Amino acid sequence: MCHPEFPGILRKIYADGTIFAQRDEIMRENAFGSIKKMLETASVPFKMVKHEPTFTSQQSAKARGEDISIGGKAIVMKIGESFKLFVLSAALRVNSASIKKHFMEKRIRFATKEELHELTGLVPGCVPPFGEPIFHLELYVDKSVLQNEKIAFNAGSLTDSIIMQTEDYLKIARPTGVFDFSIPV
Repeated sequence: MCHPEFPGILRKIYADGTIFAQRDEIMRENAFGSIKKMLETASVPFKMVKHEPTFTSQQSAKARGEDISIGGKAIVMKIGESFKLFVLSAALRVNSASIKKHFMEKRIRFATKEELHELTGLVPGCVPPFGEPIFHLELYVDKSVLQNEKIAFNAGSLTDSIIMQTEDYLKIARPTGVFDFSIPV
């Protein structure tokens, strides 16, 4: 089993990729399992939805039978020299100017697929909207998420979703900050 903080070292040792495939499966299972356990331990009601693989917010909303606006889109961004996790309504897009202003930072960008994989072990589209203790990332939530009674999100895979009350999500996720960083698509 691979510790997520040492992928560079292990990449050199296990160049054939078999260990990474195993690590990736463990991290996916760990993300989903950790979220489920965290919610169950806190006695938070939630609904699990198993569906076909979804690659867009629209596909996820359709598969869940929910409006796209309740989807929690989780995006990893590099702000200056550190990565942070941002969650907004799936019906909206990131307003980079708001994030730059909030962090007083000129250099921001989306994480690459490779960086996302290094940080989470996941592929784009299945990152759940949780920082600690699921991922070692500060979590920021857009105010658009607060406008809905429910939040729905892919839970560490493209085929597993969770739907829960937004109020419960905020209590469990404990975001570092909540501010406006979205604009219409």
